[in-house]
Parts: sequence; structure tokens; C-alpha cells
Amino acid sequence: MKSLALGLVSLAALAAPALAADMSYPVKAPPPVIIPAFSWTGFYIGANGGYGGDRFRYPFSAFADQYERECRGECNPQSEVAVAAIPDDYVLENSLDLSGEFKLNSSGFFGGGQIGYNYQFYNNWVIGVETDFQWSGIEGEISGNGNLFLNDDLLGGANFSAGSEVEWFGTIRARLGYAWDRVFLYGTGGAAYGKVKSHGSISVFDDMGELFGDSVSTSDTQWGWTVGAGIEYAITDHWTFKTEYLYVDLGSQTLFDDGTEGYVGNDYLVVGAKVDVETTFHTIKAGINYKW
Repeated sequence: MKSLALGLVSLAALAAPALAADMSYPVKAPPPVIIPAFSWTGFYIGANGGYGGDRFRYPFSAFADQYERECRGECNPQSEVAVAAIPDDYVLENSLDLSGEFKLNSSGFFGGGQIGYNYQFYNNWVIGVETDFQWSGIEGEISGNGNLFLNDDLLGGANFSAGSEVEWFGTIRARLGYAWDRVFLYGTGGAAYGKVKSHGSISVFDDMGELFGDSVSTSDTQWGWTVGAGIEYAITDHWTFKTEYLYVDLGSQTLFDDGTEGYVGNDYLVVGAKVDVETTFHTIKAGINYKW
């Protein structure tokens, strides 16, 4: 019995190394791969294109004063040409004041580029600044005619035409929004500037011919403001794609401010008119940026 027990112990001792060789040792798992979140912090530059338009607005005012000759004793002889002041022997008989606004639809394509900088905070809010510049084809034109009445009497008529074009424009804006990793939704606003070219002509006439006419054009760089919103998506770590809406108000300029006076038959007529141009438009655009 003792011999049997010793034999079993010896057999176990011989088998133990073999069993240990067949057992697998624990292996340490590789560390997990951590993909860093995308950051919007950095400078960027890019290009864009889009379509815009709204209405050019033309506020206007006009007046016409009709003076009749009133003789006290002997009347002075009537001049055949207009004079700088109303003659002493004429008194105001009728007066017309007219004001209002006509609107002109505008539309056109534009394209250009932008450059800016973003900074992303730890809570995913992003603040930035951007400036852009666009060559523009936003334009519109209108023409028409009408009759001129004084005291329900038809004195004559008028023909007019007007048109405006935004030749180029740009903005300097702040951007503020929230980032969901590679998606950035933002609002934006700031200053706007642009070159607006306008032209107009007017002709006032009666049955004897033209009373006065004028043709004017103006081209000025105007400053205003803009506001809008957009969304941007990071395609890669360096390339992003965006779409953006902006409303742009470039203020107003005076297109026409003139008048004339002179004899019409036995009456003396003083007429004048002023026309301003107010430039506003909406834009929608798409663009691509390279970020570094």
C-alpha cells in the first residue's frame, strides 16, 4: 500500500510539468485607440459662390408750383427765358407736392473668397471672425411714364427710367455657434460694404415740348450692416464645407436732386425732384475652406 502511494506521488510529479506547459499564460490587452475629437480652432481660407437679390428701393419727392401773373397797374414785359427768381408780378396759384417710393426687383449670381479664424472652447462653443469679398452681378432696371396734373388740369407728362447694380461687396463679421464634433452651427453679423452703381433719367414735358430733362449716374462705395446664419461640416481634418445665408443692407445714395423754373404760356412754373436709392439684398451661398 505504501508502495502504491509513493508511485502515485511520483506520477503526479512527472505529469505536473507537462500540464503546466499546456496551460496559456494571461496576455495584457493592447490599450484602446482614442480618436481625438475634431477641433474648430485655427485659421482657414476658402472660396464660395451663390445667388442673391431682393429689391432696390427708390424713395422720391417732387413738387410743382404754378404762379399766375397779377398786374397792378402796368405789367412788366414777360421774359422769354427762365429767371433765377420768381417775378414780382406773379403770385402762387397752385402747388403740388408728391412723395413716395417705387421698388425694383434685383437678382444675380456672385462669387469670391473668405478668410477667418475660429476658437473652440472646452464646452464646444465656438467664436470666430471672418471677412469675405464677392464679385457681384446683382442688378435690376425699371422704366415708366405718367401724367402731371395741377388742380385737375393736365399740364403734361413725364418719362423716367432707373437701374442699379451691386458691382462687388464684402463683409467683416463675427461668428458664434456650437459644435457637435465635425458639425458647426452658427449665427453671424457685422459690417458690410459694396460698390453700387445707379443710373436714372427723367423728362417732363407739356404739349409745347420738354419743360426739363436730366440724366444722371452715380457709383459709390457704401457701408452698411449684415446678419445671417450658417452650418459648416468638416470633411477631413483640414477641409470643411459650408452653406450660409446673409441679409445685407448697404444704406442709401442720392441718385437725382434737381429742378428748373421758367415760363409756361402766361404762367411761371417751378418744378423739382429728388430720388434716392436704398440697396438691400438676401444671399445664399456654398463654400469650401482649408483649415490649418
